[in-house]
Amino acid sequence: MTATQPKGTKTKKKSKSPYKVTGNFKKGKKIQKFTKEVLGTNKQNVEEYIMSLLGSKHRVKRREITITKIEEISPDEVTDTLVKQLMDGK
Repeated sequence: MTATQPKGTKTKKKSKSPYKVTGNFKKGKKIQKFTKEVLGTNKQNVEEYIMSLLGSKHRVKRREITITKIEEISPDEVTDTLVKQLMDGK
């Protein structure tokens, strides 16, 4: 229970769906393309995670990251082994 919830109410956990994110980011003078599969509850959640991940791993600013497409994919289309394992662990 959080401070903003009335006593006795429970929040439902949203199930996470697989998403495929494509885009690019600027690293120095080069433009690096990327495609990443992640689990998320909605597109905003996925966008925030990708920005955080790329900023952390590649040390790029959010303004240098351009996400061109975020699409929800079926579990059969997932190719990333880590995402597959996380989906199976539900």
